[in-house]
Order: sequence, then structure tokens, then C-alpha cells
Amino acid sequence: MSFVSLGFLLFLLILFILYYALPRRFQWALLLAGSLVFYAFASPKYLIYIAVTALSTWFAGKLIHDAYAARDAFLKDTPDITKEEKKSCKEAAKKKGRSIMVCCLILNLGILAVCKYTDFAIGTINSLFGTDIAFLRFALPMGISFYTFQSMGYIIDVSRGKYQAELNPARFALFVTFFPQLVQGPISRFDQLSQTLYSEHAFDAQKITQGAWRAVWGFFKKMVVADRLVPVVTGIAQNPDKYAGGYVLALVFFYTIQLYADFTGGIDITIGVAKMFGVDLAENFERPFFSKNITEFWRRWHITMGTWFKDYIFYPVSVSKWMLKVSKWSRAKLGTQLGKRVPVYLSTILVWLATGIWHGASWNFVVWGLLNCLVIIISQELEPLYAKFHEKCAFSNTRGWDIFQMFRTFWLMAFLRVLDVYRNVPLTFRMVPTIFSSKGWSEMFSGGMLKFGLEVRDYIIVAIALVIFLIVGILQGKKPVAEQLAEKPLVPRYLIVWILIIVILVFGAYGIGYDATQFIYNQF
Repeated sequence: MSFVSLGFLLFLLILFILYYALPRRFQWALLLAGSLVFYAFASPKYLIYIAVTALSTWFAGKLIHDAYAARDAFLKDTPDITKEEKKSCKEAAKKKGRSIMVCCLILNLGILAVCKYTDFAIGTINSLFGTDIAFLRFALPMGISFYTFQSMGYIIDVSRGKYQAELNPARFALFVTFFPQLVQGPISRFDQLSQTLYSEHAFDAQKITQGAWRAVWGFFKKMVVADRLVPVVTGIAQNPDKYAGGYVLALVFFYTIQLYADFTGGIDITIGVAKMFGVDLAENFERPFFSKNITEFWRRWHITMGTWFKDYIFYPVSVSKWMLKVSKWSRAKLGTQLGKRVPVYLSTILVWLATGIWHGASWNFVVWGLLNCLVIIISQELEPLYAKFHEKCAFSNTRGWDIFQMFRTFWLMAFLRVLDVYRNVPLTFRMVPTIFSSKGWSEMFSGGMLKFGLEVRDYIIVAIALVIFLIVGILQGKKPVAEQLAEKPLVPRYLIVWILIIVILVFGAYGIGYDATQFIYNQF
């Protein structure tokens, strides 16, 4: 059930009415039922996968809870034991909790790996060894990467003792299946989401209105901008022999805009819909195209994914026993300055390798992840030179230089993202250099860009939308636009929203013959 479908709006309306009509103590149960219905629309058989993840993770969390509770009870009932015995008891419980966690991780990440990466592994083996192993073509359940990572973050946190396990399996199932975030995240943390997910919510007109505004803004991004650019992006990408040179630069730009409008639009709908039910989800974007470098960009783009990899891969790996041994060896062999970088960079490489693989089971995503890593490492190594540059060049501390850095970061990320579009590493590296040839440029400016089903008015609409994105981004730097709207008088406040709705109805990409495209990140 796509967010941008009449079926979803009808589903949302029915669920919304029932939610505030039922006694509040049943609200979370209704959300669970609604989430399961929503997921079943993708395919009823997918419910098996998400049920296995939810139940196995809940059961593992309960086992860890019981082990830690038994430890605490033993220590409380036997206060006279020695310090060494206390330590031994705590270590035994910790070891048991870690073992349960590892088993849970192996099961659920194993399911994810089998569904998502089996055919990728088979294809790689066939290419390397000339074999002809048949592809298994496992079904890829909707949102499996998102709900698996969210659940595994929970079990890791419980094993670390960050918070208590949820002992009610139905309540935990809601945490895993909550329908707005199933399509493309954000990847929530249990201690944050549970604060509002299970609460009783009275009808709050202001909060509901703000949620609706946020969702409408997401529909505008998705339907007016992202889906409008689909024909030109696919038209250029799927015909590399025909469209090179200037067309490649157009592809780089338009795909970046399409991805931004699609992903952030989907997240806006997600957060807005959740807020209409009184549930607060984590923000996933913070004006990413205002970033001055790639490191800052990744702190602002897909925030919940980045923090997940940082908290559950980077930090544990960088302080692990084997990494401490690597650090000691590298300092002895390479010197203190270079040696101390080795553990950090090895951990960084592992994170970006995992990030690339998470995005997709193909080599273009692996290369994309490693190229991001390479740029970040080079930037970190050049920081002393940057500092000297800023000391000597006064203009580097001006607003104009800040704008240049944002412009540079935008195009750097845009060119890296072109690996997403061609989905073929050799083809991507062959096509990008053609930008600097004369091929395609004259044709583009003599009507070539009108070959893909878009008219001049479509490009004008996109240009106007980009100006609106820029204005909203600037305003967002002060405080959330929804809060600013809430402070406006009633008439202009609702006038802005209704104008946006009318724009979606008039200029949105839909209608007879239109096939609503799935959100790009739904495939991940």
C-alpha cells in the first residue's frame, strides 16, 4: 500500500477515526492491528518474516531480562559474598546476555542476508569462477532492512543494560511493525519511541494539524517533484549509448533532486502521520544540502541510519580487543602518529562497507560506500592544511565561501550518487567523463530534454519547487517551519496549507495512465 495512493488515504482515515473514538487504553492495540493490516497489503506472506523477527527478538530480550533479574536478586539476597564473587556473578550474567544477543543477531541478520544478498553472492561466484549456479530469487519483504536494524538495535541495547526489555510481546510487536516507519524508516530507538508509542493520546487539534501539515509537505515533495522527474532520470540512465555528455550532467543533477524529494518527502509523510496519532518519531534529515563537507552531510542525511552504524558498529569495533591489538601493533610498526589512525580508519572502512551493502546487493553500492569513505578519510588527513588555509585566507571565513562549500558538497555527493542510477560500476566510470566532451550539449539545449515526456512547464515547476525548498530550508534554520506556521494567524496559516494542497492536486504526477512509483528507499 503506497503512501501516495487513495487506498492509503482511506486506510489512514478509518484508522484515525477509530483511534480517537476507542477508549484510550486500546489505542496502542489498534495501532498494532492497523500496522499488521498495512503490512499484509504488501503481501500476506511477508508477515511471516516480520513475525519471526518480532517474536525472536522479544523472546531474546525476555531471556536477557530474566538473566539480569536473577543476577540482581542473587546479589540482593546474598550481601555477604566477596567482591570477587560479585564480579564473577556479574560477568556470568553479562556473558549469558551477550550469548543470547549474538544468537538473536545471527538469526535475524541471517534472514536479512539470505533474502537480500544470496543472489548477489551467487552472481559474484559465477563471475569469479565461471560457474553457472542458478539464482534463488528470494522474495525481499517490505522494509526488512529497517525493521531488522531497529530490532537488532533494541536487543543490543537490552544486552548492554541501557534499558529494560519490553515483556509484553504485543507491545513489542507494535514497536517493530508501526506502519508509518515500515516503508523507509526512520530507524527508531526503543527508549525514545516507546515514550509516545504506548501512551494514551487525547485528541489534540494542534498536534494533529501540525502532523497533517508535515504530511502534506511530504506529498508535495513526492508527487510534484520526485515523481515528475522519474521519466527524465530513467530515460537518460537506461539509454547510456544514446544519452551521454551533457545528458549525464543533467542526470546527476535531476537524480539528486529526485532522491532528495522522494526520501525526505516520504519521511515527512511518515513523521506527519505518526504525529497525527500522537507518536513522535526521530528526525531523519537536517537540511543536508546546507552541509559544507561530506562528513557534515552524513550527519544531516539519513541521521538514524548513520547513528545506528556509529553506535553499533563503529564504536564497538574501534574499542574491541582485537582492534586494540591492531592499534598497539600499528603504533609499534608505523609510529604513533600514523599508528593511532589505523584503528579509526579500519573501523570507518568497515562502517562504509556495511553502509554500501545495506543500500543494495550489488557492487555499485559497495563502490559507492567505499568512495564516500575515501573522501572522508582524505578530508580528515587534510584538516591541518585546511586550518592553515583558513588562517591565511580571510575570504575563507566569509558567507560567500560557505556558499561555495555547500555548492561543492552538493555536487560531490551528486556525482557519487550516480552509481545508484546506472547500477553498473564500469558503465558509471565510462559515462561520467563524457560530461567534458561536446557530445549531447547542443542537442540538450535545442529540445533534447523534451524527449522524455516532460514539457517546458514541467521543468519550470521543478525550478519553482527548488526555490521553495531553499526558502523553507533557510527558514528551518531558525525553528521548525510547522512551529512557525502555528504562530501565524489562523487565516494565513491555513491559506498556505490549502494552497499547497491545491498545487499537489493540480501539478502532482498522477491520474489516468500514471503508475505511482514506490519510494526509492523502499527497495533498501
